Amino acid sequence: MEKKVTAASVAAYLASTGLLAALAAVQDDARLVGWLPDGAAPFVLALIPTATTFVSGWATKHSPRRPTSA
Repeated sequence: MEKKVTAASVAAYLASTGLLAALAAVQDDARLVGWLPDGAAPFVLALIPTATTFVSGWATKHSPRRPTSA
């Protein structure tokens, strides 16, 4: 697994969690999804864009790198 795919997945999770937590905080009704506890919803829902980012990064063709001369 390339570092850029891992970094993009972590960034997607942190950004999604922050945005969903902010959304829950400013809503009158903090329930994002009815079957999840209020505190867990941003963390669980953030897994969707994280998984999408990870799978798309993993499946994308990568350009070959030229050997570096040392």
